[in-house]
Amino acid sequence: MTEPIDHPSPNFGDRLLPVSMIVLHYTGMETAEAAIDRLADPQAGVSAHYVVTEDGTVLRMVDEDKRAWHSGQSFWRGITDVNSASVGIEMVNPGHEFGYRPFPDAQIEALIPLVAEIKERHGITRGNIVGHSDVAPRRKQDPGELFPWYRLAKLRLALPRPAKNLVDPGWSDSAFLLALERFGYDVSDALAATVAFQRRFRPELIDGTIDGECRSLLLALLLPKPQGDD
Repeated sequence: MTEPIDHPSPNFGDRLLPVSMIVLHYTGMETAEAAIDRLADPQAGVSAHYVVTEDGTVLRMVDEDKRAWHSGQSFWRGITDVNSASVGIEMVNPGHEFGYRPFPDAQIEALIPLVAEIKERHGITRGNIVGHSDVAPRRKQDPGELFPWYRLAKLRLALPRPAKNLVDPGWSDSAFLLALERFGYDVSDALAATVAFQRRFRPELIDGTIDGECRSLLLALLLPKPQGDD
């Protein structure tokens, strides 16, 4: 991996938990410069450990041993202080508000070794490499349905979308939500949690409807390896 360029942000604190997660974001601003300036602005009160630009440049803004302020009020697998337990990576992309677009190859090619090194360094499981929308489904959409999770999954840097031997367990909606909570999501807003799950594992159809495909995908994800964590 190319050594990141240091671009320090003053927006950080002390960790209260060991690192067990990676949270991927998009910047959601019109330009990279505006996003980077905001992440370094003490008045903004936000930050991330790394920023990956569209040309593949990697900036390090907060040291990994510190708590960056990237996830806000979030939840994943019982963790409510996601910032303390995670490394946050912002990918430059205007997001849904300013013209959401695919992530360039150069950007993903820079992201992959970064994620791989962080995963190895902290012993993070694939199931804990997530998007901002996974940990904050009521508030966030990023990195969004255009993010190529499959490219990370091929390298065991994220959970793959189950593709074989799918079986619809026929769960009721409430049973699906119980299973979704077991998988890791905050299901206090059922629609938001379902949409976040679809955005991550069925991005071609994000309608918030709990259907047979959603049930079968979730069941496969909950089954033991090889679909499980490692």
